[in-house]
Amino acid sequence: MSELTLTVMRLGFLAVLWLFVIVAVQVIRSDLFGTKVTQRGTRRTAGAEQRPPQQRQQQPQAQQGRGNRQRRGAPTKLVVSEGSLTGTTVALQGQTITLGRAHDSTIVLDDDYASSRHARIYPDRDGQWIVEDLGSTNGTYLDRTRLTTPTPVPLGAPIRIGKTVIELRK
Repeated sequence: MSELTLTVMRLGFLAVLWLFVIVAVQVIRSDLFGTKVTQRGTRRTAGAEQRPPQQRQQQPQAQQGRGNRQRRGAPTKLVVSEGSLTGTTVALQGQTITLGRAHDSTIVLDDDYASSRHARIYPDRDGQWIVEDLGSTNGTYLDRTRLTTPTPVPLGAPIRIGKTVIELRK
């Protein structure tokens, strides 16, 4: 084997070794300091307002009126009352809210007991909000009852996902 081949193999092995060390340090760092929790609710509402006016006008009149009216006593916000995101508020504007560890969730949970796609909260046709567990490992609880089917959420009822508690409020 030539000297050049041996030197190239040594440098390649050294590069792979350093890559392994860098990845190991990143894993240890993320375990010590956790993942970065980002707020994503504000971007989605801004994107809806940026639609061109002609697209807004193409909706049927019945839909335009229904989106602006809310039932009396209906919740207007989702509030995190316990957990690492305590105090976080998301305005309820008729869109589906996803909860989990995935970075594209509406509320990103930095919780060891949360799945990447843990649960979702969405409005039904009657204006009630429904919570649904998305097949999570540790489950989603509404008032200490584990959810097995999509369930309407009463105003102020605690929804527990791991160490995080979320409530619908006015």
